[in-house]
Amino acid sequence: MKLTLIHPCLGRIPGKNYIRSWQMEPLPIAQIASLTPKDVEIEFWDDRMEEIPYDRVTDLVAISIETYTSKRAYQIASEYRRRGVPVVMGGFHATLMPEEVSEYAEAVVVGEAEIIWEKLIKDFKAGKMKKIYQSQERPDIEKLNIIPDRSIFKDKNYLPITLIEANRGCTFSCDFCAIQTAFKATQSRRSAESIVTEIQSQKNTKFFFFVDDNMISHVEEAKKLFKALIPLKIKWVSQASINMTYDDELMDLMKKSGCLGVLIGFESLNADNLKSMNKGFNLVKGGPIEAVKRLNEKGFLLYATFVFGREYDTLESFQEVIDFGMKNKIFMLAFNHMTPFPATPFYKKLKDDNKLLYDCWWLDDRYKYGEVPFKLNLDPLVIQEECVKARKNFYSIINVFKRMFSKSVITNFKILKMYLFINFLLRKEAAQRERYPLGDLAYKGEILKATNK
Repeated sequence: MKLTLIHPCLGRIPGKNYIRSWQMEPLPIAQIASLTPKDVEIEFWDDRMEEIPYDRVTDLVAISIETYTSKRAYQIASEYRRRGVPVVMGGFHATLMPEEVSEYAEAVVVGEAEIIWEKLIKDFKAGKMKKIYQSQERPDIEKLNIIPDRSIFKDKNYLPITLIEANRGCTFSCDFCAIQTAFKATQSRRSAESIVTEIQSQKNTKFFFFVDDNMISHVEEAKKLFKALIPLKIKWVSQASINMTYDDELMDLMKKSGCLGVLIGFESLNADNLKSMNKGFNLVKGGPIEAVKRLNEKGFLLYATFVFGREYDTLESFQEVIDFGMKNKIFMLAFNHMTPFPATPFYKKLKDDNKLLYDCWWLDDRYKYGEVPFKLNLDPLVIQEECVKARKNFYSIINVFKRMFSKSVITNFKILKMYLFINFLLRKEAAQRERYPLGDLAYKGEILKATNK
């Protein structure tokens, strides 16, 4: 049996290269490869950086699908369906919208694949593949200890950073978050020993990105991991919540273990916005101002993400965030609109209140990346334009150099080089993502629905 694994791009503009910062290793695909029985031949194609050879012989195609890549995934599935090849889809969008995805795939994996993937392959070999595969409980990723099969990444030109998963999910319940919706605000963790073993198996790699949705959801468990990482002398970054700044021991262990910086979702400087998002925990112990102060004191590089378009945003909100980032010399800062991912509480509320501009914005041909698919307070077009203007302002040459003179950056030549590379890349991409198409603009074929054989 031959299995073809595919990671779809968000979309494609004929004659233009795909956005470089969107070209990291797709770790979930490597995990699927590792779960696949050894007697199955595997090929992997990354739609972001290479043409998919649809005419190569294969028995089954597996596509990892996210909300933003769903239209492109359905285009790819249609091309294989024309050639008589069945398609299975899994991933966050398949978990959030299984009924929709099942219209475009012969089989859908809902939720996590660890427990059910081998059964799906066995059923397929026997000609008895079912429409839906869903485990009744979350897999114990500590006991299963699946090491991703990164051999499928050979000769792919990914960004030079190795992705590692230490835990999965987050225990907070932010109303806009697809992660908490999919995992019901729970988190599963791997053991520190298995993570250390995986890191040690990565030859010639000293820089890692822990893709965890919240690295410190369980603080004491996180401390055990950081202690185990110290002897490895690696450098790493990850995502965390603002409450990491409440615990000095935690932050010290993170630094000793090689943590260079963290992505933290600040989301808004407006207290009413944060409360409406169910993210009031961002306001305790001094809120964002005190958190950034403590991160700077400890020498962490910060990627602070903000979203706009909520009920209490005004035109002044954009400049307030720019000023906040400049005053605190924040390493990186994201200005994005709030995205109503399907099945989240935020999406459901917008739909109930008749505030969505498109029911299924991810499939609507009128919708382009960066556009705001709902309306609350500010005009959607204004939000989009102000996000771009804010990025251009924050990443202007003069502001990049002003922020460079922070203790964490200017005193370390390697960090300084990284700072300049990343900031000028984000400067280049400040407007590049706007109105990026969902799906391949050159695709002229009909989107074919799945058939149940």
